[in-house]
Amino acid sequence: MNHRESMQLQELAKIYYLDGMESKIIAEKVGVSEQTISSWKSKGNWSELRAARNVTRPELVNKMLRSIDKLLDETLLSDDPSAIATMADRLSKLAAVVQKLDKKAGAVETIEVMTAFSKWLGYRMQTDPELTPERMKMIQKYLDLFVSEQVTSTVR
Repeated sequence: MNHRESMQLQELAKIYYLDGMESKIIAEKVGVSEQTISSWKSKGNWSELRAARNVTRPELVNKMLRSIDKLLDETLLSDDPSAIATMADRLSKLAAVVQKLDKKAGAVETIEVMTAFSKWLGYRMQTDPELTPERMKMIQKYLDLFVSEQVTSTVR
């Protein structure tokens, strides 16, 4: 297998991985070992990309609200005056994070749409001869760049 073919297989494997497929199945589909898939995942930071694509705003908001609830429970059950005194400050910080997440909803929704589009392309590639591995590689490159930029701007 030459370098170009290897890169095409790697890109196809990445698409499968980002769509949620298990490494063992990806290895079988693209005809490489699980070790190769593991190496590609590590070198390409696929896990971080997949996590960025799969974390939704509602999930983040729910986690923050659970954190607030837990903080309230722990603080109110505590007899520690300093914990009670600092509760307001901690609650306001958590509330500010929730508010920022709500303001960034447009960016997260865009990421969700891009993820759905990427999955659709992956399925479409199986029946559409115009969606070659080279084209998918180019499209995926820009989708990944877009998602990375959106995640970075959401965190700020």
